[in-house]
Amino acid sequence: MKLNIALLAGDGIGPEVIAQAVKVSDAIATKFNHDITWTSGITGAAAIDACGEPYPDETHEICMNADAVLFGAIGHPKYDNDPTAKVRPEQGLLKMRKKLGLFANVRPTFTFPSLIDKSPLKRERIEGTDLVFLRELTGGIYFGEKGRRDGGNTAFDNCVYTRAEVIRLAKKGFELAMTRTKKLCCVDKANVLETSRLWRETVQAMEKDYPEVEVSYEFVDAVAMRLVQWPNSYDVLITENLFGDILTDEASVISGSMGLMPSASVGEHTALFEPIHGSYPQATGLDIANPLATVLSAAMMFEDAFGLTQEAKAIRDVVNASLAEGIVTEDLSGDKKAYKTSEVGEWLANNI
Repeated sequence: MKLNIALLAGDGIGPEVIAQAVKVSDAIATKFNHDITWTSGITGAAAIDACGEPYPDETHEICMNADAVLFGAIGHPKYDNDPTAKVRPEQGLLKMRKKLGLFANVRPTFTFPSLIDKSPLKRERIEGTDLVFLRELTGGIYFGEKGRRDGGNTAFDNCVYTRAEVIRLAKKGFELAMTRTKKLCCVDKANVLETSRLWRETVQAMEKDYPEVEVSYEFVDAVAMRLVQWPNSYDVLITENLFGDILTDEASVISGSMGLMPSASVGEHTALFEPIHGSYPQATGLDIANPLATVLSAAMMFEDAFGLTQEAKAIRDVVNASLAEGIVTEDLSGDKKAYKTSEVGEWLANNI
């Protein structure tokens, strides 16, 4: 199969972890007789430095013409530490999601048998965890009207949702639940927020179309607590943009490291696959960042974008093998040898 993939390395450790995912993907292509064409584009701080725009039109065209997008990370301290900056790397990610119509972020959370005791949570609480968040990506407070008044002393950020935005996200949640254990949780704050009341009444109205799915409704603060107490009680969770951003990062600690969790963003145009971690600027250029989340994002890409389940399984199997054999970076090595980012990538590719 011919695979046309857009490659957006981004900032910080992005280029380093993306390079390992490319090694692994190329090894899969060789093993399974595929032909991958990689087309690189710039985004984030790298793009601002190059052309003053965090998501240039040229990069957008590359994404629109690709079958899938493999993305690294964006962000840089010089923008993080400057609250007056008019253009920020993160604006590129928001713009990309909006222009590509990527309204649903799919974030699985699962445990690895060999790492179960590295999680800060007790084994008996997390063993067997296998849940998926669907986070709405292109609406809510991130995209609402925002500004200052009273001479800059009052700030506002408006959270706005339409029923249509809720329906399209919830539809994906119901459909995903039907392929799993047929359990769906709608996460909101309907006791306080009008947007949450719209979410709840919209999802309630959709229940009749999916009679086999058991639907629950929980407040976001309760879910934040239960995620670290009884994560096994959840399967598919749907929620709005800000809540999803926070809860999915919280859920990532269940696995033992944010450097292990992949994600996908899907919607109207080309699907995008990325690790959930940030650009980790402190580690840039040190060859110490964990590449496994990016490699597992490539596995999601093979399966979800191309329907290549055998190839995806081969990647997941070799990642599990690397964890079991201790071929890991310093965030997972403990008192044993820590391998470099590039060494982990080479080991994975060679073993494929």
